[in-house]
Amino acid sequence: MPLALLALTLSAFAIGTTEFVIVGLVPTIAQQLAVSLPTAGLLVSLYALGVAVGAPLLTALTGRLPRKWLLVGLMGLFTLGNLLAWQAPNYNTLILARVLTGLAHGVFFSIGSTLATSLVSKEKAASAIAIMFSGLTVALVTGVPLGTWIGQHFGWQATFLAVSLLGLLAMLGSLLLVPANLPRPPVSSLQAQLKVLTTPALLRVYAKTALGYGGAFTTFTFLAPLLQQESGLSSDQVSLVLLIYGLSVAVGNLWGGRLADRLGAVPALRLLFGGLILVLLAIPFTAPHPVLMVLNVLIWGAFAFGNVPGLQLLVVQEAQHHTPTAVDVASGLNIAAFNVGIALGALIGGQVVERLGLIHTPWVGSLIVLLALLLTYRRRSPRLAAARG
Repeated sequence: MPLALLALTLSAFAIGTTEFVIVGLVPTIAQQLAVSLPTAGLLVSLYALGVAVGAPLLTALTGRLPRKWLLVGLMGLFTLGNLLAWQAPNYNTLILARVLTGLAHGVFFSIGSTLATSLVSKEKAASAIAIMFSGLTVALVTGVPLGTWIGQHFGWQATFLAVSLLGLLAMLGSLLLVPANLPRPPVSSLQAQLKVLTTPALLRVYAKTALGYGGAFTTFTFLAPLLQQESGLSSDQVSLVLLIYGLSVAVGNLWGGRLADRLGAVPALRLLFGGLILVLLAIPFTAPHPVLMVLNVLIWGAFAFGNVPGLQLLVVQEAQHHTPTAVDVASGLNIAAFNVGIALGALIGGQVVERLGLIHTPWVGSLIVLLALLLTYRRRSPRLAAARG
C-alpha cells in the first residue's frame, strides 16, 4: 500500500472525527455556552452546509490546481478551523470555525477517490478507495467516542485541540508522502457541470440521499441528550453507546456494499430505507429501557450508513449515462446532498425538540425517510432500468 494512501486515510479519519464528534458534545456545549439544545444542534447543520457548498463549488473552482498542494491546503484550512474552534470565545466564533472546516471537508471527499485511485494500479482502484474511506469509518468507531469523552471530562475545547493535532499530522503526511506529479482529472466544461444540476435522474438520486440522511439526523443530532434524558444514561455511558454505534456503522457499510452488489443499488436502498424507518419508529418504545435502546442504536447504525454504497453507486451509474464528462462533479454534488440532508435534519430535529420534545424526533425522522423510500419507486433511466436494480 502506498504511504501516500495512508496520508489520505489519516485525513479522512480527522475529518470524520470533527464532523460527527459534535453529536456527542451537543449537551456539553449547550451547557457551557448557555445556549439551548436546538441552538447547539445548529453546529451540526452549519458544518453540513459548509460541506454542501464546498463539495461542488470549490471542487469546480480548484480543478486546475496541483492535487498535492490542494490536499495540503485543504488540511491546513481544516487545522486552522479546528484551532479557531479550540479558542472560540463564544458561540458565533464556534459557528465560523465549523463552517471553515466544513468547506475543507467538502472538497477533500470530492477529490479523495480520484486521488486514491491515481496512487495504485487500475486493478487495485476499488481497494484504494475503500482504504481511504476506512478512515471515516474508524473515526466513527474510535475518534467520535474518544473525542466525546475528552470533551465531557476536559471541556469541548480540548476535543477541537486534539482534532487540530490530527489535522496537522495529516497535512504533514500529505506534504511528505503524496507525490507532486499526481495527474489532474480533465476539467469539465461549465455546460457539462450545469447539466448535472438539470438532469432529473440525478436530481432524484440527490433527493433520496438528502431525505435518507435528513430523516436519520433528525434524531441522531440529539442522540446524546436523548440517551441521557429518556434512557437515563450517564455521559460516560453515552460515549460507550457512540462506540457501539460506530461499530455498527462499520459493519453496515460493508453489508450495504455487498447488498448493493448482489441486489442492485435500488433494491438495496429500498430494503435499507425500510429498515431505517422501522428502527426509528421503535425508538420511542425502546428509549425508556436502556438495554433495548442500546440494541436499537446498534441496529440503527447499520441501516443508517448501510445506504452509502448504494447511493454512491447509483449516482455514478446515472452520471455515466447522462453526464459522462462530469461524473466527478455529479459525485461531489451527492456529497453535498448528504450534508444538505444532515443540515436539514438537524434543523428539523431542533424545531421538534423545541416544540414537541426529544422523544418525538424519531417518528418525524421516519416520515422523512419514507419520502426517500417512495422516490426509489420512481421510473429510472431506460438503460439502467433494464439492468439489475
